[in-house]
Amino acid sequence: MTLNRHNGGVLDAARDCVLAYGVRRTTLTDVARRAGVSRMTIYRRWPDVRTLVADLMTREWVRVVEGLDLSDPVRAVVAGVRELRAHPLWRKIVEADPELLMPYLLDRRGASQEAVLGVLERAVGDPRKARAVLLVAQSFLVSAPTMLGPVTLDELDDELAAMLEAYLG
Repeated sequence: MTLNRHNGGVLDAARDCVLAYGVRRTTLTDVARRAGVSRMTIYRRWPDVRTLVADLMTREWVRVVEGLDLSDPVRAVVAGVRELRAHPLWRKIVEADPELLMPYLLDRRGASQEAVLGVLERAVGDPRKARAVLLVAQSFLVSAPTMLGPVTLDELDDELAAMLEAYLG
């Protein structure tokens, strides 16, 4: 994600539009108006809303990961899952446009997953373990809310921590 002088403002505007309208109802015209730039400025970098939102998701998720204390990888992963689950953009996408997440869960890794893998590889020291940890963390991020009932999210997060502790020892 290459940034020039407009990109940060455009991504901020895109975030505001997605939070207000959802991805499907956001247009590049809406984003340009909110960012105070021309539509052509946006079209030079992003051909469509999905591409723009992909860069926005990368920026937002990487910010969460970069803010974690990696001295304790188990705590960092659980904290990251909790922060992402509560993140306003994540919540809006899951509630309004969950199909946007499917390619990253079924077909390919996205830029944010690549960034998280790099962080996890440094934190746990093993590329295979980093991938396994990411897969487990993603499942708790995406699916934990479907498992509520006699257990809470906090209890499930405690189980995630126990699993990771046993695995990473």
